Amino acid sequence: MESLLILYLPSIISLAGLNLVALISPGPDFAVVVRNSLIYSRKTALLTALGIALGIFVHVSYSLLGLGFIIKENAWLFVGIKYLGAGYLLYIGISGLRSKKKVLAITNAQLTHDISAFAAIGSGFLTNALNPKCILFFISLFSVIISPSTPTTIMFIYGFLIFVETLAWFSFVAFCLSGKRTREKFNAVSHWIERVTGGVLIALGAKLFLTV
Repeated sequence: MESLLILYLPSIISLAGLNLVALISPGPDFAVVVRNSLIYSRKTALLTALGIALGIFVHVSYSLLGLGFIIKENAWLFVGIKYLGAGYLLYIGISGLRSKKKVLAITNAQLTHDISAFAAIGSGFLTNALNPKCILFFISLFSVIISPSTPTTIMFIYGFLIFVETLAWFSFVAFCLSGKRTREKFNAVSHWIERVTGGVLIALGAKLFLTV
């Protein structure tokens, strides 16, 4: 096992580096985490990060199992996923634009204006799982790194590494932006935050529709 890790260490490092660059680049995942971090509780923000990381498993699974080839070769399937992703981004974006001013009590307790754990995880999961850019990224990434001779153990390590890296990055973003002091500063303009991030998500969704 140790010799196997040493043999594939360059590939593991390359994978980690490329994935980190993709994570840092602003996109739908980042916008959703920022929104939930500033509007809801820290717990909700961290659960959103978990949802995004779980969504990564969807892309990793079909890529490692060879389903990426099927999606790549069947344009209609990719277009369908693209429309679903764009539709979901438009939905949550419009919801943000319709946000009204709220007065939130910033305490150590859970915010009264909050969403359920299921909704928090779901928002992160769906935003990532239905993101066509993630589909293209992972198909391209794994087509370069993985070969027919790649051991199953190494493929599992690839998948786990991407999951951990994604969870760590977005948890870091959520933790930094969901602190009491940060929320206090943004409390008065929370509805504008929702509207602005909603507009960003609508723009991303519209772009997906226009590039089909």
